[in-house]
Amino acid sequence: MSEQLTLAIHPEEVTKAALELEGKHPTDILEWGMQQFYPDIALACSFGAEDVALLDMIVKIQPNAKIFYLDTDVLFQETYELRDKLIDRYHPNLIQYRPLLTLEEQAERHGEALWASTPTDCCNIRKVEPLERALKPLDAWVTGIRRDQAPTRANTKMVEADARFGLIKLNPLAAWTSDDVWNYIKEHDVPYNVLHEQGYPSIGCVHCTRAVAPGEDPRAGRWANFAKTECGLHFKQ
Repeated sequence: MSEQLTLAIHPEEVTKAALELEGKHPTDILEWGMQQFYPDIALACSFGAEDVALLDMIVKIQPNAKIFYLDTDVLFQETYELRDKLIDRYHPNLIQYRPLLTLEEQAERHGEALWASTPTDCCNIRKVEPLERALKPLDAWVTGIRRDQAPTRANTKMVEADARFGLIKLNPLAAWTSDDVWNYIKEHDVPYNVLHEQGYPSIGCVHCTRAVAPGEDPRAGRWANFAKTECGLHFKQ
């Protein structure tokens, strides 16, 4: 990818692909992405249900495809255990990105428990900046976002020009429901985070994720008590 952040394919091709891939199975979208961008394409994996389903699909299409995760140093122990299970099962090309600041350095510069006072700043340090480093060498990235997860994601396309990061963004599960994802996981016996069975539909960092009560919005457990619904990874400019 050039310093001018020129897209790997022309914007008109992105629009055409989004229309042609609408209604296709996620594996069709991933196959298109691998044909277009491999090896400069990667799955951003947060080890949620959507991402483990995509990981299962991707390694069957291209075993050496890049898969990266953002280790904030405050993920749930269950998340780290799932990571290890996925490594044992799939032997993926898994790449870890960590924040430039340790938790101790963050506390020294910004105060203790930044996530409790200014969670957006914490996300910027521990998620957004590492994501920018992860995406810098790529032409395209794959995410597990779905349209029905949040109003901010309702217009998600299968393939998009990501102006913020200057590359192509594939969202193979955009049209899927949670039931679709779980049906795939069960059908293919994909390992998943045990916290999903304990009231955690969406799992982030320990300090900013809680269980969701029956009837609550699935993302109500993220940044509870704050007017915040996204960590900042998927905001559009």
